[in-house]
Amino acid sequence: MQKRILVTGGAGFVGCHLCERLVAQGHQVIAVDNYYTGRRENLTALLGLPNFEALRHDVTFPLYLEVDEIYNLACPASPVHYQRDPVQTTKTSVLGAINMLGMAKRLGIPILQASTSEIYGDPDVHPQVEDYRGLVSISGPRACYDEGKRCAETLFYDYKRRHGVEIRVARIFNTYGPRMNLEDGRVVSNFIVQALRNEPITLYGDGRQTRAFCFVDDLVEGLMRLMNVTQPLDSAVNLGNPVETSMAEIADLIISLTGSRSPIVFRPLPQDDPRQRCPDISKAQELLHWRPKVSLQDGLKRTISYFEGVLSRMQDPVRRVEVARANS
Repeated sequence: MQKRILVTGGAGFVGCHLCERLVAQGHQVIAVDNYYTGRRENLTALLGLPNFEALRHDVTFPLYLEVDEIYNLACPASPVHYQRDPVQTTKTSVLGAINMLGMAKRLGIPILQASTSEIYGDPDVHPQVEDYRGLVSISGPRACYDEGKRCAETLFYDYKRRHGVEIRVARIFNTYGPRMNLEDGRVVSNFIVQALRNEPITLYGDGRQTRAFCFVDDLVEGLMRLMNVTQPLDSAVNLGNPVETSMAEIADLIISLTGSRSPIVFRPLPQDDPRQRCPDISKAQELLHWRPKVSLQDGLKRTISYFEGVLSRMQDPVRRVEVARANS
């Protein structure tokens, strides 16, 4: 059955991939984005299609549409971007959730919140399970994102209890793949760009801190399965790759896959940077019959190929200006 689906943050890294999958299934998709970090360039393949619409809008302001489902992905997700304007980041999470939940309440439709593994903070439980309450700083430089997402989750649960809104909450762990922003400050994009340029690869701390990297296609599949689950959900679901990798290991792998001559340099660990991050995905496996399929090596090869193309186009003076604008 064709649905009319709203994706907030639709021009962002995850949002554009989600829009493509939904459009390919024949749904009518509306991508909403204020282009603070999202890029219209990410939607090039969809623009002009009869069942796709791109709407410039900031979710901190009310939005009135008639849709059948909402995926709420709007919020800067990399430290470089969400720390640039921390007040706006918190407003996007909190006011955006209120506005989208209000729409879902009015229309009587399901809504999915793209939450984050960052709500666990620097965890003292490993791997992280959904009923772990987290160890999060309320005053550090990451708090605007971490606490904003935690508050958004609270609003989702309260709208469910108070108004009967049908909610889904996905706690997304580190995701990577084509169309990541060139300068978003995330581990995979940073390392790949530095390696392709044969620049020093920057490791923070001793490089032993860990993450679990999920390829974007796998994540999108998980989000869609979560939206379409038939049983009522009273808590969040972790979506991520349960294979834990250290920063030093992924740096070595990227150097090997790119054939780079980059040396590795060490810098102090940023404040509140988590030491470990790895999901327990038992709930996703049980409820959604989902687990990631793309190996880290295969996913990195596809991501490296994408960045090779971006950097190659930047050699053209005209394209260099276009790419710089798209990444600004």
